[in-house]
Amino acid sequence: MAKKRTYLDFEESLRKLDNLREELIDRQNEGKDVDKELAQLDKQIDQMQKAIFDHLSPWQRVQLSRHPDRPKTLEYAKNLFQDFCELHGDRQFGDDKAMVGGFALLDGDPVMVIGQEKGSNTKERQFHNFGMAKPEGYRKALRLMKLAEKFNRPIITFIDTPGAYPGIGAEERGQAESIAKNLQEMLNLSVPIISIIIGEGASGGAIGIGVGDRIMMLENTWFTVISPESCSTILWRSAEHKEKAAEALKLTAHDMQRLKIVDTIIKEGPSGAHRNREATFKNVKRQIKRCLNQLREMTPEERKTHRYAKYEAIGSFIEVENTGSVEANA
Repeated sequence: MAKKRTYLDFEESLRKLDNLREELIDRQNEGKDVDKELAQLDKQIDQMQKAIFDHLSPWQRVQLSRHPDRPKTLEYAKNLFQDFCELHGDRQFGDDKAMVGGFALLDGDPVMVIGQEKGSNTKERQFHNFGMAKPEGYRKALRLMKLAEKFNRPIITFIDTPGAYPGIGAEERGQAESIAKNLQEMLNLSVPIISIIIGEGASGGAIGIGVGDRIMMLENTWFTVISPESCSTILWRSAEHKEKAAEALKLTAHDMQRLKIVDTIIKEGPSGAHRNREATFKNVKRQIKRCLNQLREMTPEERKTHRYAKYEAIGSFIEVENTGSVEANA
């Protein structure tokens, strides 16, 4: 039985067409000739998808990044790599289920895979704390990165989090320190680091595993210091202006590339990763291999030098002489 699809408000026009297609497939499986009808319907679906997904607003891209049917980190680990062996624990406090990672093979090439995991149903989401890692999660990630460096394995991180977990226990165990430590250490790792935003990329929770030689974003993802809802609540005392906040935050993949924060935008297919899973997996894998080939041509010292330069170049400033104040324009 096919998994029941979830439709966002702006996708509702596809529901009827998808249901009709399933009916035609059932008739085809019964031996009836519906090839002509199916071809016409597929053309109609393609046209509808193009009309919807070619003109998405920033807020709609935020909604897509959170789509419950969107592939999560463990699905990428399963579909892009072979022999994924998950490792657990930070050797200090415990094992954070929101952060997953382990050794794997990328077409025979050993790598370290790390990422936030949200889960795909209610039970899994609760188990993985909705992808909100605690200090032990970031320390586990760093432990695995150091292990990768020891064995000279490239590191590939998958970012998908609404933010680091803000609970009292997490703060008491050093949430901010654990993220800051990761930033410091990732800048100095000798092995190639590739970071890919596959869903939500919120604040320090995202950048805690997001300092890389190459930063990539799927086209319907976002990357910023605060969610549109929280931004709206701060600026307008209500989350009702989330669409306006999403526009103002410049959080989309295209915004990030224009601001030179990310290097590559990865295509998801004509209607998002949740409707084009195999195509998305293929595109992500191709980009990872392309970047690895580039980074392996550099020495460890060259990679670290370029990594530092990359982050030092983010943002620009204009000094206003008559007031002496400083404005940030990026």
